[in-house]
Amino acid sequence: MASHDEAAARPPKKSTIVAQSLRAAILAGRYRDGELLPGEQDLAQRYDVSRGTIRKVLARLAEESLINTRTGVGSFVSFGGQALDQRIGWGRALARGGAALQTTILRAELVDDPDLAVSADAATSRFLALDRVRALPDGTPVSLERSRTPALGALAAVPEQGLVDGSLTATLREAGLNPASGEQWVSVAGLDLEDAAHLQRPVATPFLHSTRLVRDAEGAFVEKVVSWLDPVHFRVHISFGERS
Repeated sequence: MASHDEAAARPPKKSTIVAQSLRAAILAGRYRDGELLPGEQDLAQRYDVSRGTIRKVLARLAEESLINTRTGVGSFVSFGGQALDQRIGWGRALARGGAALQTTILRAELVDDPDLAVSADAATSRFLALDRVRALPDGTPVSLERSRTPALGALAAVPEQGLVDGSLTATLREAGLNPASGEQWVSVAGLDLEDAAHLQRPVATPFLHSTRLVRDAEGAFVEKVVSWLDPVHFRVHISFGERS
């Protein structure tokens, strides 16, 4: 076992060094509010690290509200015209924008799903099943989200101990799973009997139906979430090009 002195002498991780450098540059005013940061490839070459490391750093700086990123061609969901940053979790993104939605957990249990393990190329077939409804202050439900994440570390303890800081995103990071990229499919479909009951709508009411598959910087599976979103409040936006 390494001694305390040996542990203290270990060099910091590359991601920590890069984050410290960029954080210092931003706080010192080298990058003004609204100014574009160099692209991922440029930053990777500048610091001699992988693009995966740069993505982790940018995600960390975004969590600290130091930057806001949009990369490549992609989509993002908005609530009431406010973009929801999926890297920090919808709950925190909604709170930052002043949206007072109430979240009710319908289900939090560990399940076995070999089919998901194969289709998502997950490291385990044991998952945390977390189903939640979000509602307006008057109690009207506006979304139903069914999330499946690998039952690792803090995630495996959720049924007994709850989410870290009440946040699935925080729990994922505590378990060592850091969302970096993903795919999302959105369609319009009618609610079935069970989902209509949770959302307090008539059966077959049209809702946005979203399926999102999230991976970390190395491509490992992090989360699959299937959502029903009230189109009165939620929109899907498409962004093009690259900007930071």
